Amino acid sequence: MAPRQPSCALCQRGLAQVVQVYCPLAASPYHRTINVFACISPQCSGKPESWIVLRSQCLEDDVKAKQDNKPTACTGSSMSRTDWCDGADDWGMDDEERVAESGAQKPNVCTDVSSRLQELCIDGDRQSVLQPTDAAVFQPLYVSVIEETDLDGFHDTGHENELLREYEEREGVTVREIRSCESGEAQEKYEKATAKHGDEVFTSFMKKICLCPEQVLRYSWAGSPLFITEPLSGVSQGAPSCDHCGSPRVFEFQLMPALVSSLSSVDTDTDVSLEFGTVLVYTCRKSCWKSGSTAPVEEFLVVQPDPDQKLFK
Repeated sequence: MAPRQPSCALCQRGLAQVVQVYCPLAASPYHRTINVFACISPQCSGKPESWIVLRSQCLEDDVKAKQDNKPTACTGSSMSRTDWCDGADDWGMDDEERVAESGAQKPNVCTDVSSRLQELCIDGDRQSVLQPTDAAVFQPLYVSVIEETDLDGFHDTGHENELLREYEEREGVTVREIRSCESGEAQEKYEKATAKHGDEVFTSFMKKICLCPEQVLRYSWAGSPLFITEPLSGVSQGAPSCDHCGSPRVFEFQLMPALVSSLSSVDTDTDVSLEFGTVLVYTCRKSCWKSGSTAPVEEFLVVQPDPDQKLFK
C-alpha cells in the first residue's frame, strides 16, 4: 500500500516535509527516523494543528535479513546504528578522509535502511486523499553537525556581528557583553539590562544562540528546550505522556529560526514560505514500537511564533 500524505487538520491540504532526522538511540536495536511536516497555507501559519511529527523505526536485524535475502551493491558495507550513536568516531570526516584513513575504495552508499523506513505507511486520523505531488516540496539540504561545547572560541563573521549589533540597538540590550567580559561587575550590569519588548525569555534565547546564529536544528535527547517566548504553563512542566505506552515524553530537538530562510520550493515558479520562531519536538522516552508495525507513531510538538513577526504584519 502506498504511503498516504499527512494532511493539515485545519485546511485539509497535504503537509510539506520540513525536516527528516535519523536519530537512533544508544543501546536500542532499532534504526529510528523522525519526520516533521507543516502546512504552508498562510492562514494556518504558526498554528500547532497545522504541524505533525512522526516517528518511524525498524529493527537492524530486519535490515540484515533483507540484505541476506537480496544481494545488493552495498553488501559488506551495511550501515550500523553505531555509525550514528556513541560508537561513531568519524564525525566531521568527509568521504575522502575516511577512504584515505582506511586505504579502501570509496563504497557505494547503502540504501537498505532508507528503503525499509520508506515502507512505513503514514496512517491515522490526519491522512489525506491528496497525492504526494499535491503537497509542497522543499529543496533538500544536508545539515552539518557540531557540538555546542566546540563553539568555545568560535568567531562570528562580519555579517553575524552586524545582525547582532542591529538586535542590540533595537532592543536596548548588550548580548555580546556576557561573552566578552569576565568581571563580576560586567556580569551584573548585563543581568540588569532589560529588553525594550520586556521579553526576558526571548533575550535569553538570543544570548544562547548568538554563538552560532546560523544553526537550523538543536538536538539534545532528554535535554532542556530553548524557548523563544514564555511557554504555556502546561508545556513548561513537560509534554503529555505517550499516547501508546503511557511513558513520559522527553524533549529531543527543536527547529531554529535560521531554518525559515533556508527553506525554498523545488518549484522555482512557486513562492513557498513557512514562518515560525522555534518548533520543539518531544518523543516517547521508551521510544515504544510494535514489532512488524508499518504505521509511524505521532509524537508531540510545540510551535512558538517569532516575537518580532507581529512587527511585519
